[in-house]
Amino acid sequence: MPHDGDFFGLLKESGYRLGADVAPGGSLPEGFRPTEGTTILAVNYDRGVLIAGDRRATAGNAVIHDRADKVLGIDDHSVLAISGSPAIAYEIARVLEHTFQYYRRSQLQELSLEGKLRRVSRLIRENLPMTLQGIGAVIPIFAVYDLSDGPEGKGKIFFYDALGAQFECADFATTGSGSPAIRGALYYQNRWSGRPLASMGLEESVGLVLRLLETAAEYDTATGGTDRRAAIFPTVKTISREGIRDVPAEEIARVYGEQVER
Repeated sequence: MPHDGDFFGLLKESGYRLGADVAPGGSLPEGFRPTEGTTILAVNYDRGVLIAGDRRATAGNAVIHDRADKVLGIDDHSVLAISGSPAIAYEIARVLEHTFQYYRRSQLQELSLEGKLRRVSRLIRENLPMTLQGIGAVIPIFAVYDLSDGPEGKGKIFFYDALGAQFECADFATTGSGSPAIRGALYYQNRWSGRPLASMGLEESVGLVLRLLETAAEYDTATGGTDRRAAIFPTVKTISREGIRDVPAEEIARVYGEQVER
């Protein structure tokens, strides 16, 4: 039976279910605390979108891991940044990656931006039972470079709620436990600083997100800061017309020393 490029539909026909199978009203082990990712953000810069996240994963008030990757490339021009349950978020990212590949290979064309956005919404909505139980919520940011928007294309940022509702953000988005500490700073920077986000170059944008994540770490215990001694730096990626680029740790360390520790 043809699936019109719908890889997730094919998986569901084969019995696949997103997330762990915990029946409504079922019990979890006493003292169970799910692992959660914390603070992520995306901002426009002069060539596209810059996406960053701290590296900490927590379970309650315990630090589980300080080198988690919360900024995941999905295809050549799409990135998913995750906050919430890493287990579910990584699974969503894997399904999205294979869905986009399956569509491209079966339909001999790229999935449209609208199609990609609907696929993300659908996967988050499929995770609703886990979200309602309070152990598997995923609140992502989906950033793309839309090559079909104008002659040069355009970077775009989309935010989702726990039910899969999608919102396009004009200039920036942030989510996770540390986001309340930095959302206002992003708004101030973009509107009144004299340097709108979209006018910033790469190095200036990297410096900004490093300062914001440091601020989030100061006011939110679940957000991990930069630790130069242990070589723990936020994950930073950019999306431009040329595709996705990982900002190297060496470059992040240099900008951190020049713009944050000065």
